[in-house]
Amino acid sequence: MTAPLRIARVVERSTVNGPGERFVIWVQGCALRCPGCWNPHTWPRRGGDLAPADALVDRMRAAPGLEGVTFTGGEPMDQAAALAPIARASRADGLSVFVFTGYELDELTDPAQKTLVALADVVVTGRYDAVRRDLSLGWRGSTNQQVHFVTDRYSPADEPGASVCELHIDATGALTITGFPDDGLRAPFDRL
Repeated sequence: MTAPLRIARVVERSTVNGPGERFVIWVQGCALRCPGCWNPHTWPRRGGDLAPADALVDRMRAAPGLEGVTFTGGEPMDQAAALAPIARASRADGLSVFVFTGYELDELTDPAQKTLVALADVVVTGRYDAVRRDLSLGWRGSTNQQVHFVTDRYSPADEPGASVCELHIDATGALTITGFPDDGLRAPFDRL
């Protein structure tokens, strides 16, 4: 049994975090702390909520019609062992797995990290670089980041031509902005 995940939040349906409608898990904790990151509240290793992988799988399975699951953060590769069971369950159910990581592929040397990469269909790598920010890219925030098609399920033709974002309001009234918002949308939240 793996340790529970420390998660910042979950959005049960998103269309901007990979192809199709996706179940998105933001992990809590990131040692990379890229300047200009849209999610600095996910950096501290403490905080967020503990969630067992099987509970997240059950929640994902209760959302019919999904294309796949996406892991983002924070830094998913810092919790690769805890995410692997969710990735395995997703693959077993015919769903795709999409991972955003600030690490480069050659930095992922831990066996759990290598396993998570092998379970993924798409991995976006590279630290966010605010100087190289480019909203004309799909699935990336800056030009140094790379999209790796690990399996043949997707190809560059599936990548959107430009970054987009979504706003979600949950039952408690909490607002989640996901994707790659432009400066006009970001500015009021950056001031907060």
